[in-house]
Amino acid sequence: MGIMMGEVIMMTRGQDRRDKRDRNTFDLTEPSLSRKERRRSFFERIMVTGFVGGVLWSSLGWLAHFLSFAEISPNLILQPFVQAGWKDGRWGNLLSILLIGLLSILAAFLYYAVFKKVKSMWGGFFYGVLLWILVFYGFAFLFPAVKNAGEYTRDTNVTTICLYILFGVFVGYSISFEENELGTNQKAKPANH
Repeated sequence: MGIMMGEVIMMTRGQDRRDKRDRNTFDLTEPSLSRKERRRSFFERIMVTGFVGGVLWSSLGWLAHFLSFAEISPNLILQPFVQAGWKDGRWGNLLSILLIGLLSILAAFLYYAVFKKVKSMWGGFFYGVLLWILVFYGFAFLFPAVKNAGEYTRDTNVTTICLYILFGVFVGYSISFEENELGTNQKAKPANH
């Protein structure tokens, strides 16, 4: 009898932990949320996805530069605008990583606007390639002081295009998954108006 009572108490405590955990999570499909609240929360997730993707992959770009896989580091973004020597040091790279994170929010919204219905990784793959072309050819076209992709080594080009593809797949999968989940759950559970 004592053993059974102990098991019941342990099961109840486990259920209490699960209930507490469930109350602390935010579910976009919650019927009590209005369509406007779900959409706002979805846009907040896009912002977070873009920022985290930008910071994560540009940090790995800095590591690739440190390990001599790439000639350039994230401070490439500061080259046309800042003439001070600090841009080439640690602080310049950290500021650049944060700036890339902020610009990546815009890139995430652009992905959402154009590719949100793509359900495979290929949308993110091609989006990463397009971003790489835009940065390494468009950026160089706008700012002649910055070299274009043809002027970098093959190692630099391969490393950076891989980082851009990983960014594109990260952002693409995250946004497409959330869009698909939101759309599926809205069809299954109509919103209360």
